[in-house]
Amino acid sequence: MNQLPGGLTPEQTIDRIVRVDQAGEYGAVRIYEGQLAVLPEGPAKDAVRHMLAQEKAHLAAFDKLMVERRARPTALQPLWHVAGFALGAATALLGPRAAMACTVAVEEAIDEHYADQAKTLGTDEPALRQTIEKFRGEELEHRDTALAHEAERAPAYPVLSAAIKSGSRLAIWLSERI
Repeated sequence: MNQLPGGLTPEQTIDRIVRVDQAGEYGAVRIYEGQLAVLPEGPAKDAVRHMLAQEKAHLAAFDKLMVERRARPTALQPLWHVAGFALGAATALLGPRAAMACTVAVEEAIDEHYADQAKTLGTDEPALRQTIEKFRGEELEHRDTALAHEAERAPAYPVLSAAIKSGSRLAIWLSERI
């Protein structure tokens, strides 16, 4: 990690990474829980169950890192609790394709985010970087699963996708800082 004048120290960078990733995985769990509460039984709901199980494993890993690294959690956790579930439920109310469109948008934003983090870490913190890269691969699998479930055929897909990606990027930015 290169430290620029006025930039974060390596310790602050790690704190920020662990905080935002824990918050993001928590939000993902809540999105999938919201979708499961609404989706009818079928292939999309089965796929969401599988993705939720992986997100819960990601969350457990970052919960553990929060303790080990003494990272400060985001103060926005109560907001992500409600907003994540609401986003999941709302997209599922629009149908399985819209729920899958939500997954594609969120996972594409997370892919960019994890790629930036891996680049920031460079050769420092190899265990953390390996965790991030492993989870990034699983997030991309979620995106591909959602695409296979016809996410792009959701009503108003371009608008829905753009709005969710923008919201995800804003949530990342806020969780890094607050």
